[in-house]
Amino acid sequence: MVEEKLTDTMFIVDISVGTGNAISVVIDSDSGLSIDKCIEMSRHIEHQFDREVEDFSLEVSSPGLTQPFKVLRQYLKNLGKEVEIVTAKGDKVVGTLKSADEKSFFVETKNDIKIDGKKTVDIKTIEFFPNDIKTVKPVITFK
Repeated sequence: MVEEKLTDTMFIVDISVGTGNAISVVIDSDSGLSIDKCIEMSRHIEHQFDREVEDFSLEVSSPGLTQPFKVLRQYLKNLGKEVEIVTAKGDKVVGTLKSADEKSFFVETKNDIKIDGKKTVDIKTIEFFPNDIKTVKPVITFK
């Protein structure tokens, strides 16, 4: 149902059905998602069910700004942007998302260090694998 209404730039992040037939649909778009698109999707889904026959609640939303990534397309949407990774061991890494595919993703980190009393920037590119991470989410800055 959801896929029929998606445009080329839209994608599914998550669909779940909880207790009491609570349906939650999370969709996103490569260029951001308006509330109008969420309303349109909600109406489309709701019209597929008969309220007289099935009792359900429906929530259609976009992922929140601070929500962790769940699908590859979210990584691709955020290439070149700053992300925060929490590893499976609990370490936090902040850097720029450089590339991503189904197997891994690369983040470039920059740290100020002193070498022989002189301040310099240490730039590293780190590869992360899905099994090694707990969460990845965008860093929100207000500049």
